[in-house]
Amino acid sequence: MEKLAGTITLLTGWRRALVAFLAGAVLALALAPVDVFAAGFLAFPVLVWLLDGAVPSPSAGFLSARLPAFRTGWMFGFGYFLAGFWWIGAAILVDAANFAWALPLAVLGLPAVLAVFFGLACGLAHFGWHDGPARIFALAAAFTGVEMVRAVVLTGFPWNALGYTLANNPVFLQTAALIGVDGMAATAVLAFAAPALLTGRHGRSLGLALPVLVIGAMAAWGLARPSVQPLATDAQTLTVRLVQPSIDQSQKWDDAAKDAIFATLMRLTADAAPMAGPAGDAAPSRPDVVIWPETALPFLLEERPQALAMIGEALEDGQTLLTGAVRVEGGTGTEVRFYNALLAIDDEGAVTGAADKLHLVPFGEYLPLREWLEPLGLREIAVTPGVFSAGVNATPITLAGGTMIMPLICYEAIFPAAVRQAAQKADLLVNVTNDAWYGATPGPYQHFRQAQLRAVENGLPLLRVGNNGLSAVVDPYGRVAGGLALNAVAHSDVQVRLQRITTPYSQFGQWMPLGLVVLTMLLHSVLAWITHRAMRRY
Repeated sequence: MEKLAGTITLLTGWRRALVAFLAGAVLALALAPVDVFAAGFLAFPVLVWLLDGAVPSPSAGFLSARLPAFRTGWMFGFGYFLAGFWWIGAAILVDAANFAWALPLAVLGLPAVLAVFFGLACGLAHFGWHDGPARIFALAAAFTGVEMVRAVVLTGFPWNALGYTLANNPVFLQTAALIGVDGMAATAVLAFAAPALLTGRHGRSLGLALPVLVIGAMAAWGLARPSVQPLATDAQTLTVRLVQPSIDQSQKWDDAAKDAIFATLMRLTADAAPMAGPAGDAAPSRPDVVIWPETALPFLLEERPQALAMIGEALEDGQTLLTGAVRVEGGTGTEVRFYNALLAIDDEGAVTGAADKLHLVPFGEYLPLREWLEPLGLREIAVTPGVFSAGVNATPITLAGGTMIMPLICYEAIFPAAVRQAAQKADLLVNVTNDAWYGATPGPYQHFRQAQLRAVENGLPLLRVGNNGLSAVVDPYGRVAGGLALNAVAHSDVQVRLQRITTPYSQFGQWMPLGLVVLTMLLHSVLAWITHRAMRRY
């Protein structure tokens, strides 16, 4: 192993870049749906050894001395994001006639941009790089801090945050309730990178002990949490029908397909046959709430007002439909605005509540720098009646009986801090999405995993309905029930216990991962001092 470490450390040029790229690609195997978290124990020791050899020239300045580490981290990140995010190209090919030219920009360009954050993490870690175990803690602090920044800079895009590499089973998921997915970046780096210490003179015992301590602590808390914070058996329940129509993306806004799409939604809504409920609950016979996915309505309600009457007739007394739809505001002399919204419709066919999407997808739902890019022929990929506007505030919807739901439309579910803030106002999280853009790729599975962690972080149940999946109910422990397979045309009737479990993350939010950054930096300083003292004896 020492020979291998030495060989990797001394690599230069394209060989160094290739090994860093491959190590990052291996790490992506820890993500859904592959979920081989052991891949991290292969990827991160290689990264540490490469950073050991990221030596600047003697004439390099304070900042330029970090460039070798930045380049290594960037190649590692490029491999990770390319291997974990290649499927974004499927969305481009939905309308290949107009957007095939953008395929290289999406498949290669987005990973290249996201890799900058990994490059920054490695560059920052190199400020505190020392021989021995201290460097592992510097790397953990840097990656955790940078992942927190990635979630907010330029509207944020924390897809496949590093913490998800340790979120492959219900036991490990519980760590998110303590420190959030950003804090799990620190636990991932500390556990995965520790074997790199086995090849040095200092810290070999810690190289063996640290993964055991980190993984053991996560497992102990994960196994204990359901008994420490149990769900009440007498909690109020809500009976819900999840409707998954699996409409092909090419038909979503095809005028010729609108009637057939609406008929499919209505048929699944009115189907009298209940599906199996969650384990331990009897299959419900009459849903209180029916949920359709994001932009499920294939037309504007203003164009077909009779659709509301048809929905009201299909609903039984007291039932409510939650549906994704394009909401229109303004007109007749005022500016018309279009919103990607979730609407609540009662059994009279009246719209009783609405919530607009706050985080629009760049280049998907809106065009950044429109005044510059539109003259070049660029436009949004999504076909919509008009340019989407972003909502202003997170708006809960109150159901009959007083239950407060917080809509998370599409990828709004990937933003931990924003979801935490919105969840304070809710009894239940509802994530509606349309992942048909991505076909049978890892995309829908990764998206589901990220929504799953929002339930655990906030101690709230979550209902998720995707156009083509994955649709299911997730309880506050991240346990999944009533799920529908990808691309199934079906519905699932589930019972949801409306119980909030207070979690450290729901109380303190991003202070939890920030506290880990401070703690790992302090441990880095202590270990660097101990290593320095030990080296002086030689």
